[in-house]
Amino acid sequence: MSKMSTLNLSSNARKVLEKRYLKKDEEGRVTETAEELFSRVAGFIASADAAYGKSDLEVKQVKDEFHELITSLNFLPNSPTLMNAGRRLGQLSACFVLPVDDSMESIFDGVKNAAIIHKSGGGTGFSFSRLRPKGDVVGSTKGISSGPVSFMTVFDTATEAVKQGGTRRGANMGLLRVDHPDILEFITCKDNNHKLNNFNISVGITEEFMKAVEKGEDYDLLNPRTKKVMGTLKAKEVFNKIVKQAWKNGEPGIVFLDRMNAGNPTPELGEIESTNPCGEQPLLPFESCNLGSINLANMVKITDKGIEVDWPKLKYTTWKAVHFLDNVIDVNKYPLAEIDKNTKANRKIGLGVMGWADMLIRLGIPYSSDQAIKLAEEVMGFMQTEGRLASSSLAEERGVFPNYSKSIFNGEMTVRNATVTTIAPTGTLSIIGACSSGIEPLFAVSYVRTVMEGTKLIETNPMFEREAIKAGIWTRELMEKIAEHGTIAQCEEIPESIRRVFITAHDITPVDHIKMQAAFQKYTDNAVSKTVNFPNSATAEDVEEAFILAYKTGCKGVTVYRDGSREEQVLSTGKTEEKPQLQAEAGKVMPKKRPSMIRGGTRLMKTGCGKLYVTINEDENGRPFEVFTNMGKAGGCASSQAEAIGRLISLSLRSNIETDEIVKQLKGISCHETSWGEEGRVLSCSDAIAKALEGYIPTGHIAKTENGNGSRKVKFNDIITMGACPECGGTIQHEEGCAKCHNCGFTKC
Repeated sequence: MSKMSTLNLSSNARKVLEKRYLKKDEEGRVTETAEELFSRVAGFIASADAAYGKSDLEVKQVKDEFHELITSLNFLPNSPTLMNAGRRLGQLSACFVLPVDDSMESIFDGVKNAAIIHKSGGGTGFSFSRLRPKGDVVGSTKGISSGPVSFMTVFDTATEAVKQGGTRRGANMGLLRVDHPDILEFITCKDNNHKLNNFNISVGITEEFMKAVEKGEDYDLLNPRTKKVMGTLKAKEVFNKIVKQAWKNGEPGIVFLDRMNAGNPTPELGEIESTNPCGEQPLLPFESCNLGSINLANMVKITDKGIEVDWPKLKYTTWKAVHFLDNVIDVNKYPLAEIDKNTKANRKIGLGVMGWADMLIRLGIPYSSDQAIKLAEEVMGFMQTEGRLASSSLAEERGVFPNYSKSIFNGEMTVRNATVTTIAPTGTLSIIGACSSGIEPLFAVSYVRTVMEGTKLIETNPMFEREAIKAGIWTRELMEKIAEHGTIAQCEEIPESIRRVFITAHDITPVDHIKMQAAFQKYTDNAVSKTVNFPNSATAEDVEEAFILAYKTGCKGVTVYRDGSREEQVLSTGKTEEKPQLQAEAGKVMPKKRPSMIRGGTRLMKTGCGKLYVTINEDENGRPFEVFTNMGKAGGCASSQAEAIGRLISLSLRSNIETDEIVKQLKGISCHETSWGEEGRVLSCSDAIAKALEGYIPTGHIAKTENGNGSRKVKFNDIITMGACPECGGTIQHEEGCAKCHNCGFTKC
């Protein structure tokens, strides 16, 4: 039996666990510790062994092994498993794909089923390619079809209404084949950033289409209802439209459908039509997959030759992780009976990695080097081989997956799981594990973290900090300078030997991003979730080059993001909406749209109910634009009412109602508990919010005081991220085909 690990978590990890994972009572108070969470998860997942003839003592040993596996942070399962294992909900999978057939019954069954899955903490993928095109006849009524894009808005609205219990945001993948007659409308359906916000979209690319692009030929559009050709389009023009839209705001991505199906382990059961929301998990309709990631930062050891990959440890961890993930399938409570049946029939698991950039740094290997690409293939090839051997060992003990006879393995390799490996987004898992995300390069060497009361803290990569101290160059001033840019690529006072290793996402060329994705894809059963980052100055031709390279190097799909592209679009839209400051429709007052990036400050107010943090954000003219409140550790009625007041104030401010009028309505309202602070006597939460609004100083005034010329000093987190986190106001970074906040752990997916 392995030695038990002591749980050693960073303060950020404990904050994320408390906010998203630990049990809470009806009033929102945390009722378990992080240590109890890990014990709960290990015990519940280990209990599956009892169904395979293991004794109580043997199950206890497996529990201890699983406990050591996750408390050491060598491996972590996907978020729903950490949240729900051993709890009433019991839904442990992150990835689902649902069918959408060409009937009203199927469409709205899909909406209902997606809502059930989102409520349980999962994300859903859909192919809308079976729906008849816009303008096509509806046989039952002789009416006219509105097409796939119109029905996507129905799914989007339903997702918006389901908040996943406050722990995870609903996310969807919408996919349409490139040969669907409505493909041009689909390509631009997210041109407006205010539409389909709960969808990632991808175009399903075929081999036939790519060959037509290469040859400059036309290709056919097929009516999915009649299977007949409805027309033709120039392949290169459609490809250019996809490229231009991806350059403009990062969507759509592309999925190489024929390549996905070439790796389909059960082709007799049907074609793969879609993936989960971040694109790394191709699934059949009504199928799910549970994921987990090995922390590669921990898979190194110090030897006489220096620091090396710890291959025995990686093998041990891989085998235990496969055992863990296979157990999850048995103890999972699936949201739909058909998903239960199909998932257990194929038993797909997705073991991936996080901390890849950290491993490279510890080994002294630059991310954008041939040596890094070679090691990526070695590490993932090793994990795929050992993962399949572990699955084969389980098959000898427990039996092959039920659909084994209909799979590509029949007669060649005995396995328990139809798929074993996936490179998925690690989101909050990498914060818990205190490592870099997935296979992405570093987000930043140093950056500014905003905490409660508006305090700015400089967060520096601990490995870089150690190297800087060792080299005798560490100073507070240097860390602040680096935080302004995030990267050290141009810092000449830092030795080149350090600069070459501590590379960030924006120091790396798109070609290097693609090469790394392709290296991991080579030995991954499913697919790889990664974002190919471009500088703002990149051209559409640069994006086209990346798409072509992804196709030629064997990637199953690709997602790109050009730095600043989304906020540019929002700002330009905002300028067109600026003239009528107060919009009106049919006599109704319409609040102004919220831009994706906004600035403000947070003020601590002492109330009779506890500490109240009031965040006031301002518009481009320095006027208060919205208000958020947080009751510190308090919950219950006071917290919910303060939140409601903040929302109503925000609505009023965005509808151009003067701040003074709002203050006048709230100031002086009293409750049974009062408090004293710097502002004098605070009569209630309403009174506190009014006083915070009354005393608010626009950041523009502060900037003028600090800089002397009215200008704002632009920080790193102002310029390379897509905007403000909707939960904490921190920065959002595009990684792993998703958007995440390194401040609080929020992730869109």
